[in-house]
Amino acid sequence: MRESRSNEPTVVLGGTGKIGRRVVRLLRERGVPVRVASRSGERRFDWTDRTTWEPALRGARSVYLVYLPDLASPDAAPRLREVGELAVSQGAERLVFQSGGGWPEAVPAEEAVRKAGAAWTVLRPAWFAQNFSEDLFLEPLRRGEVRLSAGDGGEPFVDARDVAEMAVAALTEDVHAGRVYELSGPESLSFGDAVARIARASGRDIRYVSLTPERFESELVRTGVPAEFVALELGRFAAVRSGAYAEVSDGVRRVLGREPRSFAEYVRETAATGVWANAG
Repeated sequence: MRESRSNEPTVVLGGTGKIGRRVVRLLRERGVPVRVASRSGERRFDWTDRTTWEPALRGARSVYLVYLPDLASPDAAPRLREVGELAVSQGAERLVFQSGGGWPEAVPAEEAVRKAGAAWTVLRPAWFAQNFSEDLFLEPLRRGEVRLSAGDGGEPFVDARDVAEMAVAALTEDVHAGRVYELSGPESLSFGDAVARIARASGRDIRYVSLTPERFESELVRTGVPAEFVALELGRFAAVRSGAYAEVSDGVRRVLGREPRSFAEYVRETAATGVWANAG
């Protein structure tokens, strides 16, 4: 007879990050034992330091995987395969991988997770709405100008809370094994539309400036962005500009049984916190 594993933890890699900390909170609200593993978490985990891997994964029942360096890195797939196999050797039966919606460069990383030897689920979220309030675009918004080479291409921004709920479902319900879920919000917006909505809700004059790829590249280089990340940013915004990421998906509705949170809802709630106030 198989022993009960109810006291063995779910390990959340990147458990202090945008999605990870929300996953941790939701799991704990359900009474699920959780181990927070990150460079600044309860248990240190660093993708570039193999000595941190086994202590973080020891005894895990399931693992939420987020590859924080960059999914397009040549190191991503082999490291994910190695960590996945290590987790399985430590007893993990389920791996849930946060991939990237529509990113061709994420395919080898997804395949690495599938081959690790455990039941797997892949989540492919669109750009997070919270990128406008927790990192990436927050300071430009506070300064009053967001400069990108996204053109008028659409993006169905997904709320980080929906992604976290999807992750918890995949980590705790057997039915999601072997599934790939595309996650988006209910509508596709251009970055200009998104910035305009934030400007109206915050009562500020905030502009979206559409740059040519060449101008965007020069501005990234001038601010010290490493060359490999410049190339990635150019590629991703070129895909946005072309409309490659614009399609709305039904993953949230299929699993959670409701419509995904809208960008309008996110903006209304976030504006009320004052986070987009002028930087001064």
